[in-house]
Amino acid sequence: MTEKTSQAHFTRKMKKTHTILLPQMLEYHSCFLKAAFEGSGYHFDVMHGSKKLKDRALKYINHDYCYPGVLIVGQVLEVLEEKSYPADQIAFMEPQAGGACRAGNYYQTIIHILKKCGQEQIPVISLNFRGQERHSGFRITPKLLSAAAAAVCFGDLIMCLYQQVKPYECRAGETDRVRHRLEQEVTERIRRHRGIHGRSRRAAYRRIIDAFADIAVRREEKKKIGITGEIYVKFSSLGNHNLENFLTEHNCQCMMGGFINYAIYVMDSERSCWQLNHSDKFLLKGYDMVLGYLKKVQEELYQEIERGGRFQADLPFDRLKKKAEDMIGYHCMTGDGWLVAAEVGAAVEMGCKNVLILHPFGCLVSHVCERGIVKKLRMRYPGVNIQTIEYDYDSSDVLRESRILLGLG
Repeated sequence: MTEKTSQAHFTRKMKKTHTILLPQMLEYHSCFLKAAFEGSGYHFDVMHGSKKLKDRALKYINHDYCYPGVLIVGQVLEVLEEKSYPADQIAFMEPQAGGACRAGNYYQTIIHILKKCGQEQIPVISLNFRGQERHSGFRITPKLLSAAAAAVCFGDLIMCLYQQVKPYECRAGETDRVRHRLEQEVTERIRRHRGIHGRSRRAAYRRIIDAFADIAVRREEKKKIGITGEIYVKFSSLGNHNLENFLTEHNCQCMMGGFINYAIYVMDSERSCWQLNHSDKFLLKGYDMVLGYLKKVQEELYQEIERGGRFQADLPFDRLKKKAEDMIGYHCMTGDGWLVAAEVGAAVEMGCKNVLILHPFGCLVSHVCERGIVKKLRMRYPGVNIQTIEYDYDSSDVLRESRILLGLG
């Protein structure tokens, strides 16, 4: 465990002068989340990593560190070593969901590494909903929270539609052009905090759906591949080595569960933990309010996706949770817990005969919650090919990709 280290404070004055840098984590959502923070007055950007991240990171951390940790530390060091931003005008942000996952250590690890590099003046902000590690210059306000929720919904929508259209497009590159145009439009809406609530948001959903529906596609059968697993390697092309592009090139269609279900899962898990360990019911009402809001915006999104019958939506949280019933206990909430088993079930219900469960090297939680249930999953879904795929900084992409293709049959 990393020793706790004193750190620089992100002050109110820094909000005007400093750029907050977030690791590359959510491929489809980053541009919208960036706009949400900018709409609340922050200078914000997302880091982009190169192939040299491993070499940078392993100079400062142990080789047994989990793969997402290596990538995140590598991104931080790349910014410092390449002087992408003035060192006296940046702050790093590290999302933390809590629990027993070693990601809870990344925050202190980054602070410790900055001190080693002689850059201890750089603040590190913990993005969490528990109010831990507070900074006077950064607050999660209702405005920021509602904009972030909208960002997640729009990111899920773009991902859902893109994955169902891209493999079938008649004119190469058209889906990417439509996606890029829509991302520009939506980011401006979120940044200005306009048209992202109520009826206006639903109308925006419909325009996006219509734009993807207008793309000419070939009517042909492709293998549907369900993608689930540890949250970082699932959603980050950096973490999964551009898996989606690889599968598309091999005549497959990816299907990923949305990030909003993960957000609800985290909040639902926190509520369950509080209920088990505390007698005070006041905070439970707060959890219920947030859960109710997230489920409401999820329901609105999925209703619009399925309205025309052209596209499939992910399963709403309550239906998704039932997929894990009798597979793994609901109190298994460490890391991605029961969510992976539920997402496998959802992928099968949506027509996937092949499911890849992704997990990073060094993640003990993934070995328990993912590999530990594979046998039971295969018994429940006979005829469905369920494979676990490990990502490591030293393993060969060629060998991993060969295993993926052999597993898909």
